[in-house]
Amino acid sequence: MASDGKLHVVVFPWLAFGHLIPFLELSKVIAQKGYKVSFISTPRNINRLPKLPPNLIPLINFVKLKLPRIQNLPEDAEATMDVLPQDIHFLKEALDGLEPELTRFLESSNPDWIIYDFAPYWIPKITAKLNISGAYFFVMNAWFLDFFGPTSIMMDPPKKEMGYLDYTVPPEWIPFPTNLAYRSYEVKRTQETSNKPGAGITDMYRLGSVVSGCDVIMVRHCFEFEPLWLDLLEKLHGKPVVPLGLMPPDDQEIESNDKNETWVSIKTWLDEQKELSVVYIALGSEVGLSQDELTELALGLELSGLNFFWALRKSDSIELPHGFLERIKGRGVVSESWAPQSKILSHDSVGSFLTHCGWSSIVEGLGFGRPLIMLPIAVDQGLNSRILVDTEVGIEIPRDENDGSFTRNSVAESVKKVMVYKECHIFRDKAKELSSIFGDKDLHNRYMNKFIEYLEKHKPVCKLDME
Repeated sequence: MASDGKLHVVVFPWLAFGHLIPFLELSKVIAQKGYKVSFISTPRNINRLPKLPPNLIPLINFVKLKLPRIQNLPEDAEATMDVLPQDIHFLKEALDGLEPELTRFLESSNPDWIIYDFAPYWIPKITAKLNISGAYFFVMNAWFLDFFGPTSIMMDPPKKEMGYLDYTVPPEWIPFPTNLAYRSYEVKRTQETSNKPGAGITDMYRLGSVVSGCDVIMVRHCFEFEPLWLDLLEKLHGKPVVPLGLMPPDDQEIESNDKNETWVSIKTWLDEQKELSVVYIALGSEVGLSQDELTELALGLELSGLNFFWALRKSDSIELPHGFLERIKGRGVVSESWAPQSKILSHDSVGSFLTHCGWSSIVEGLGFGRPLIMLPIAVDQGLNSRILVDTEVGIEIPRDENDGSFTRNSVAESVKKVMVYKECHIFRDKAKELSSIFGDKDLHNRYMNKFIEYLEKHKPVCKLDME
């Protein structure tokens, strides 16, 4: 507890920017209420985070813990974007090495709460010993956590490896009709990466440990969209579930950096395009495409004949097809530098969003009413796509069921279905309808207010007695 009697909350995200950023946004909400936050991560990750608003600087303390050096982990690798997907398990092993230092910090700072991620399976034993309330912040949606079932399934040694269960069909513990399931090629890809145990601990065991050991599950979801999954989450785990809303980008983020040179250049090009005529493409920063996938995507965009803006993650190992940039000049832009996604999606010229289906990107895209062309790559993205296809906000690019490959023709046809074919109005109307939920800032602020109330009401009992 802070010396002034106000809440002190520690946050400890996983070493991926798809987790670090939502944890930072949550920290800002807590700090805006006047409470102290200790944001714990590694030096390089903290240095790469967006700058805080000046009024929150006194309330959010960035605590830099040096990541232990692990064999086979590059010297400067502190986040998933710094390593190949097959090497992420080394990061988990390094993270486990932070347990002693984190324990010392918690002992000396005596916080009321620690909000943590899936990887540090050892945190619940620390919170129990130190009488600190623990919350698991699941940065994705409720259906993804539901999909893996109760912790008895996650932590049962014979069942903890993906492959024991058939993930290509909806799990038996989902009591209502759903198409929620992985494609066979998605299971294979996940087996190649997630099943490599960091420090001998699988992802499923880590997840099961933090879920079973936390006091409350906090999830980026709301009752206004797919509410059955929230109800199921509470039934599966027998503990409180606090929805945080969808955490859309705030208006300040969208309106900031208007004079940034890169944004001015992008906006100038977008201003020259017709309303709803541009396909915006962004596939996240964590997992890249193979050379074949990049080639087919590029040639599919070219074949579609439509205007597009592609925020492409720069890579030294793959390259665009020969002559592609010259052939699409005038109607297509490929940007390998920073691209302000919220600003681009909010522009009137953007008519659809070709996305990897990361949950943050979906929230942004539907918040602005943009129909989706879905190309899921990893982790939760395939399951997100199954749900969203059922809501008719867009379509998933067809792929080979065995190896996940797709063709330029399937890309071109998918883009045209969402942008120009007769059925485009179905996707556009449904996306616009959902924008009233995904983009409703007041709605999601109310969820955050309830979250703060929960933190206040459920401080550790002995600390309450001392006040």
